[in-house]
Amino acid sequence: MINLVLVEPEIPNNTGAIGRTCVCTGARLHLIKPLGFDISDKAVRRAGMDYWHQIDLHVYDNIDEYFAQNGTENMWLTTTKAPRSYEECDFTTEDVTFLFGRESAGLPEWLREKYRDRCIRIPMRPAVRSLNLSNAAAILTYEALRQQEFPGLKDFGSMREE
Repeated sequence: MINLVLVEPEIPNNTGAIGRTCVCTGARLHLIKPLGFDISDKAVRRAGMDYWHQIDLHVYDNIDEYFAQNGTENMWLTTTKAPRSYEECDFTTEDVTFLFGRESAGLPEWLREKYRDRCIRIPMRPAVRSLNLSNAAAILTYEALRQQEFPGLKDFGSMREE
């Protein structure tokens, strides 16, 4: 199982796009409060996220509650400040967790320092601040799935020849 953890997400469209990635891949979505938006049924319907009910969603009041319930095994922190790139990492374990920080500030420094050896980045040009959060989540989700040989996912389209 791939777990995508959003620490205090601020932008509902990013979370919605990441939710869609979770539905498409079977990944689990974890949201750590405070959230910068409303995820009530009414708000989700208004935003046109008709797939939201299909998400394996877990919401936590704070990061301590998340860690108490889930631990830190096979956890990777995504940050542009990381010393190594994601392609250097092994995501073949059955459960893999990726933590993503707020769109405006990333993951807190104390968390990055505590798990320094678990910090990874997506390579990009130095003049660019960062990728969009939902793009980063999709890149890492599909890299983990690729390394795991896409377990349980249909790896061909309807045009495949028999």
